[in-house]
Amino acid sequence: MNYKISDFIIRIKNASMVRRRKITVPYAKELKEIGSVLVKGGFLESIKEEKTEGKKVLELIVQFDKRSPVLSDVEIISKPSLRIYTSAKNIPEIQRKGMTTVVISTSKGIMMGNEAYKKGIGGEVLFKIW
Repeated sequence: MNYKISDFIIRIKNASMVRRRKITVPYAKELKEIGSVLVKGGFLESIKEEKTEGKKVLELIVQFDKRSPVLSDVEIISKPSLRIYTSAKNIPEIQRKGMTTVVISTSKGIMMGNEAYKKGIGGEVLFKIW
């Protein structure tokens, strides 16, 4: 596992594609923060921290709407080899006028693009989700 954030997001996407409701992923502080942002955004139902065999893990529950997953696809924007940063004024262009949602790592923490735009904060664009 080279890049934790990409692995985390792709696991959620794959689970939603095969209609699996519960996922467990290795624990990391930033993954827990991203998970709580996705809960606020309505893509995940809940996120819990648990211990399995002496190791911390995160247990995620994927959000479904009438047997179909809310999350349909993701696109990883920032990678370890190429980090993509944006200012607050460019966030609506990246989100394509509400069709997608971006998750941004800012100096005030990880947040959805709309929230960062309202606060006037830019940062590293982690991924798009829709």
